[in-house]
Amino acid sequence: MKKGRGRTSRIRRRKLFRSSVSRGVSESYKPEFIELKKWLKDRKFEDTNLIPACFPGTGRGLMSKTSLREGQMIISLPESCLLTTDTVIRSYLGAYIAKWQPPPSPLLALCTFLVSEKHAGDQSLWKPYLEILPKAYTCPVCLEPEVVNLFPKPLKAKAEEQRAHVQGFFSSSRDFFSSLQPLFSEAVESIFSYSALLWAWCTVNTRAVYVEHRQRQCLSTEPNTYALAPYLDLLNHSPDVQVKAAFNEETRCYEIRMASSCRKHEQVFICYGPHDNQRLLLEYGFISIQNPHACVYVSEDILVKYLPSTDKQMNKKISILKDHDFIENLTFGWDGPSWRLLTALKLLCLEADEFYHLHNC
Repeated sequence: MKKGRGRTSRIRRRKLFRSSVSRGVSESYKPEFIELKKWLKDRKFEDTNLIPACFPGTGRGLMSKTSLREGQMIISLPESCLLTTDTVIRSYLGAYIAKWQPPPSPLLALCTFLVSEKHAGDQSLWKPYLEILPKAYTCPVCLEPEVVNLFPKPLKAKAEEQRAHVQGFFSSSRDFFSSLQPLFSEAVESIFSYSALLWAWCTVNTRAVYVEHRQRQCLSTEPNTYALAPYLDLLNHSPDVQVKAAFNEETRCYEIRMASSCRKHEQVFICYGPHDNQRLLLEYGFISIQNPHACVYVSEDILVKYLPSTDKQMNKKISILKDHDFIENLTFGWDGPSWRLLTALKLLCLEADEFYHLHNC
């Protein structure tokens, strides 16, 4: 038998292949990460547990430098590293935000700062962070209409709703952008374009962590809970892991602790929440292949397609479901139909006398 053709050799090759698939390739040598680590060090953060790496399937993420044990702190990011509305209000934008009526939302304040700082280029104090942010996003709101048209109906409807929301956000913000003209030599229309705001909106929507801030009079009463967390936001999502993540009021750091162990040179994950793939795609621009929360959304036309066409009360039944918000978010998951779907089907399958009795109770 020729060398390398035996059973032992095949097993060894399979192990090497699995190892190469599960392990990432370090990116800590890249200029953008060298600059980011210098920038973070100046802000009192140094990481000894993780390094940036590129992984098959998930792309860029963070890899463990050593074995990590359950309960171990893996990141403690100082408040000085967080980009929040406090950052924005302390900046050159603060005076313009303070005098604008009605008060801008926290989201608008953050998006405006991101667009402005990106436009500043080398002059931006946040350049090392901006350099590692995605240049484009894969959320449905960023996709061409021809692509969105290929989505299942429930997802397509949500994607179109999301697009309309962002377009409305842009339209309602244009006057505020115009008020910032004294800060720029170029026309603000060329700086605060729809594509620029869309990029900023996706940056906040996909990467911000939850941190409560005190209510400020210069901002609207919408929840002020966004914080962009450089380096920490490189952590990818896995539905199978658990971590403890929160802002520590005593240390004034955003901290993440492992809820399980992780071996050396493996990718370290966090969980964005118990989201199904529709929610993950809409909010973050990706899906999880082995997602225990995966489900199929049942649209209205599918709901009634296989019910008797002779049911004269069908329109009334549908109307009742819509009145009680039971025509959307009907799902079928790994455990079978959801309670909402079962409830809707029970109503739709009622015989005429049962429906009459229910409808007239």
